[in-house]
Amino acid sequence: MVTGPRLRIRWQTQRLRRRTDRWGLALLKQAGAFVRTAAMQSIRKRKGISEPGEPPHSHVGRFKRSIFFALDRVAKSVAIGPLAARVGDLLELGGRATIRAVRRGRTRRRRARYRARPYMRPALAKGIEDLRAKATTRASQSLINSLR
Repeated sequence: MVTGPRLRIRWQTQRLRRRTDRWGLALLKQAGAFVRTAAMQSIRKRKGISEPGEPPHSHVGRFKRSIFFALDRVAKSVAIGPLAARVGDLLELGGRATIRAVRRGRTRRRRARYRARPYMRPALAKGIEDLRAKATTRASQSLINSLR
């Protein structure tokens, strides 16, 4: 029988769970802010129409300013995107829409075809890379701090 120093590890699961939840929510918030910023920076203020496959141009800046993110602490998720959901979907994915134009008191409707001009998917791809890098460093720091 070998005798010697004994090592006793006592896991404080509640404390560890609280810390991981806290840094997980902080990471989600940072990821939401990062993706929102990347999407807004990809939309340039220019005259004319952007090429299909490129991010859309902003003529006035209203659409660019309508991109927000919201953190749901209960579901532990983040929602990122424009408030004008229909316009955002048309620009991101492309599609058809009916446009109403009022001229001289008369309403005229016409069908318009939008080609895809993705701005959220490229921003999300950048955000995932950034989140992975931050998560590995934060997870290791949190684990080390919880063992102290």
